[in-house]
Amino acid sequence: MSSRDVVLARVRRALAEVPREGAPGGAGAGEPPLVRNYRRVHGSRTAAETVDLLAENLADYRALVHRSDLGGLPALIGRLLSQRGARRVVVPRGLEPGWLAEVGAEVVEDRAEQTARELDAVDSVVTGCAVAIAETGTLVLDAGPDQGRRRVTLVPDHHVCVVRVPGQVVGSVPEALPRLAPGRPLTWISGPSATSDIELDRVEGVHGPRTLEVVLVEAAGGGVAGGG
Repeated sequence: MSSRDVVLARVRRALAEVPREGAPGGAGAGEPPLVRNYRRVHGSRTAAETVDLLAENLADYRALVHRSDLGGLPALIGRLLSQRGARRVVVPRGLEPGWLAEVGAEVVEDRAEQTARELDAVDSVVTGCAVAIAETGTLVLDAGPDQGRRRVTLVPDHHVCVVRVPGQVVGSVPEALPRLAPGRPLTWISGPSATSDIELDRVEGVHGPRTLEVVLVEAAGGGVAGGG
């Protein structure tokens, strides 16, 4: 069978019990429910192995990956910003204040009235995240209190994103989706911003930060930050 035949056969099997008339999924009286028993988990991994896979795939996308515990997080963030030469750093209002205890740069709080031009004058941004997907090396931000508005993570050239592990890490996209509210502004990040022209010359920083640094921080109990 060709790949096309395989795909069509699966579609026909999935639709075998769907009624010909009316909305699928049991919307009409007497219609059978549409079972959506899709595979959510691929293989078996421990929590530590899932975090290791996330780190591997983040690095494969050219993100810079660091590991820390909560006690060492302020010093690490301060060092990353210092090494970058950041003089001004924008942060969401809900970011843990202690994370910035050793930041020497001027801290600019995210405000709704900030313009893109004002943000372009900022060197770096520090945020949390909503969820991280190991299999795709993807960070998802949902504009929660520790993540701020989308523009603060798209305009500055340097993004430091803190991921609480293992609580904020899932293996697959299907595992991530139930944690996210579709009505929120979701930003899916797989590595620093990059694009290629017709000759495949890679250019970074066109649509977002040129440099993405991810801090995997061991949080007590693996708790999930942000929300709301």
